[in-house]
Amino acid sequence: MQNTDILISGGGIAGPALAYWLCRAGFSVTVVEQAPAPRPGGQAVDLRGAGRTVVTRMGLMEQARALALDQRGFACVDASGRISARMTADSFGGEGIVSEIEILRGDLARLLYEATGPGRDTEYLFDDTITELTQDETGVTVAFRSAGTRRFGLVIGADGPHSTVRGLAFGPEHAYVRPLGLYTAWFTALDGPDLDGWFMMHNAPGGRVASARPGRLPGEIKAGLSFRSPPLAVDRRDVAAQRRLLAERFTGVGWEAPYLLRAAREAPDFFFDSMGLIRLDRWTRGRVALLGDAGYCPTPLTGLGTSLALVGAYVLAGELATAEGDHRVAFPRYDRVMRPYVDRAQELPPGGAAGYAPSSALGIRLRNLSMRQMNRRPLRNLLAAQFAKAGYIDLPDYQVAAPR
Repeated sequence: MQNTDILISGGGIAGPALAYWLCRAGFSVTVVEQAPAPRPGGQAVDLRGAGRTVVTRMGLMEQARALALDQRGFACVDASGRISARMTADSFGGEGIVSEIEILRGDLARLLYEATGPGRDTEYLFDDTITELTQDETGVTVAFRSAGTRRFGLVIGADGPHSTVRGLAFGPEHAYVRPLGLYTAWFTALDGPDLDGWFMMHNAPGGRVASARPGRLPGEIKAGLSFRSPPLAVDRRDVAAQRRLLAERFTGVGWEAPYLLRAAREAPDFFFDSMGLIRLDRWTRGRVALLGDAGYCPTPLTGLGTSLALVGAYVLAGELATAEGDHRVAFPRYDRVMRPYVDRAQELPPGGAAGYAPSSALGIRLRNLSMRQMNRRPLRNLLAAQFAKAGYIDLPDYQVAAPR
């Protein structure tokens, strides 16, 4: 077998999932993660469609279901908190706006880490990152910030939309990002209002959105504040400036927005970023490949980022195993299998950013009216096609697919 030593950058969901399948196939795997430990908490992610199939083939579905959040569904609320439209979690076969199985990102990442980490087969390098990649005919020389220089057969970038590996091997980020004109802050709020099990969202004129959904602990809320805007010169590392910007943008917004702004000022897991699709003509370059959000981020508007990460990991590992580590054969096959699925998954819901965050009061009323018709034709058929995209792939039955 060729290229038996493989480095994965990124210890979130895509990276550990890939490590699981590669180790099953007999590869030696190292994962480098810039965080000092597996990241806890985070927002809820969906297990739907083919992503759910992959978790089942890993033998982890029972544990995943045990970690799932107890949510009744999705609801739009007005400034006074009155529900104007809703969709229950069992709508569209459990694959609606809120899916049947929703897990905190940190819980799913921990599950995958425990399936690959201590006592298993994968080496993890926490609190470190790649600083340089040099490819040649026989491998890749990798320089780390802390771990010195090491040699690997292949390097996989599974390190998110701001991928270090993509920047080093493919070029600057702006060449591959299609901005949606939408900025979002995610964070955890405590001692919040009773949501009665609903993921609630409030729209305000000016393309502003406040959202809150139940967390795992009593009184814990997973919150979001989003707004539409042309490109802003906001440093991703300047959290204080990001919080000030939110305070300015959400002045005068009703419902629970004042409470969420106060919580955002103190939240230790506060995260702010612009939304953008990541699109590349090729996800591989020599001995380097991209996986998940690093190569094909669909944005949170699609709800399919986790499915793409899990399915991409399964396919990439399966093709490498089938080709006995020959990346010249496996990488093109990975592209051929995944490309139609990715292209379909990256199609935004009707209206895109404008549908999610209408600018005017009239636009909000019309959007809420359409949501009240979601379970009726013709909207039901349109939405069914949208939600079905999670399963829009015939997963190959690789030999590494049997659970442990």
